[in-house]
Amino acid sequence: MSTSHQHSSIILRQELATYLDTFLNVHAFKDYAPNGLQVEGKSNIRTIVTGVTACQALIDAAVKVNADAILVHHGFFWKNEPEIITGMKYRRIKALMDHDISLFGYHLPLDAHHGVGNNAQLAQKLGIISPRVYEPVPQDLLWQGHLEHSLTVAEFSDLLNKVLKRKPLHIGDDTKMISTLAWCTGGAQDYIDYAAQMGVDAFISGEVSERTFHAAIEQGLHYFAAGHHATEQFGIQALGEHLAEKYNIEHHFIDIVNPV
Repeated sequence: MSTSHQHSSIILRQELATYLDTFLNVHAFKDYAPNGLQVEGKSNIRTIVTGVTACQALIDAAVKVNADAILVHHGFFWKNEPEIITGMKYRRIKALMDHDISLFGYHLPLDAHHGVGNNAQLAQKLGIISPRVYEPVPQDLLWQGHLEHSLTVAEFSDLLNKVLKRKPLHIGDDTKMISTLAWCTGGAQDYIDYAAQMGVDAFISGEVSERTFHAAIEQGLHYFAAGHHATEQFGIQALGEHLAEKYNIEHHFIDIVNPV
């Protein structure tokens, strides 16, 4: 767990919701879940917790630090999931309501943001030069850039492992150097064909499918599956730090270990 700005300033829940909707430009996105306030808690917010996914372990950890609100990348109420509130979903929501904790979720808007977004933050952590969006893919979800110096597969794998604290899966020719990159955090392995069209040396995302292997090999592209959770840990943390700085509130980033 990391902590920033342990102060006692207060922001109103609705003020926070309105600010985040504007800051992350949520209305510009067609998404798979609602972005913004998902479960309503107390009106006054002094302490926020951020984490990648609104799992039970994160909620329990937020209760322990007396959080007033939780901000996540993966929240609740995804399309095509059962609408009934039973079992696991019931227990999670009940824990939030029992402790009057608000839940805010920001999915694609947090992937795309040019400052605190997952893709922008990953580029910053990896030292990628001239990171920019690839315009043909909508909603600023696919990015491109280059390394300061060309790296071998082993060197780049070591860099990913060091930054993400997770060893990546590599597909491709071990002898081919890496200089130019495309990336999209999370479950974006199927953007690999766009990456091939871009002519980059390597594509990075979080997950991998059976078909990804053949797409990488047949198009002469390095593919690095670096972990869905691992590639998306930095955006929500940066968002929490931004809010702590802006509103002088207490912020705890809590990393719930997830190898996937």
